[in-house]
Amino acid sequence: MKKISLSILFLAMVIAVGAQQLAQVNFSGATQFSYFSFITDGNVLIRVSDDGRVLEWGTEEQSLRNSNYYSPKLQPYPGRVAFYGQEADSAARGKVKTIGSSEITYYGAGSMPFKMGKIRSVGSQQFDYFSNFDNKALQGKVKTMGMLQVDYYGAYENEAFKGKIKLIGNSPITYYSSFDDKLIKGKIKTIGGTTYSWYTSFDRPGYGGGLKSGQMRQAVNGITYVLY
Repeated sequence: MKKISLSILFLAMVIAVGAQQLAQVNFSGATQFSYFSFITDGNVLIRVSDDGRVLEWGTEEQSLRNSNYYSPKLQPYPGRVAFYGQEADSAARGKVKTIGSSEITYYGAGSMPFKMGKIRSVGSQQFDYFSNFDNKALQGKVKTMGMLQVDYYGAYENEAFKGKIKLIGNSPITYYSSFDDKLIKGKIKTIGGTTYSWYTSFDRPGYGGGLKSGQMRQAVNGITYVLY
């Protein structure tokens, strides 16, 4: 009985740790980063910006015509949502506190300026940020989320991708440069071991800039990357 109880406790701990984990990374037009999405134990997505703000939350709606496409707009979450009140630290007042069973905390007014008011944790996932001593293109952006490291291309990089996300966990991200065709420069080239190719201005009229190979919604190393 003791062994069974310990097994149940271990399973509950594993579920709790995984209850809020990075599930998706979204890019607009396969070019510009949009948000990170954490999933809760109730399958609610919490969308977070790269500078540590909660953008929205809700559930995904799958297309009836295409099983690999979901509406970019989340469906409202009908469960309990609470916000920090006037009794809270001034940097957290009015911000979302809990979504269902997922708690969100923020760095307080006494924190370093590059952290103040930004997300400190989503559930068990702790956040840290690049400081004012880091490369100018990185300052104030998310540096770590739980065990995942995030890195960005510096201000000295190619014009087509400077400041963009370079690494998430063990998945490096590359982009087509300003030396590539005008219709694909700045678009994602690789995520981890997944390669994307796009129609250029040399292809059939009407195809330019469209996806040639790869998936617009692709799981890479346990995270789903959405490029539309």
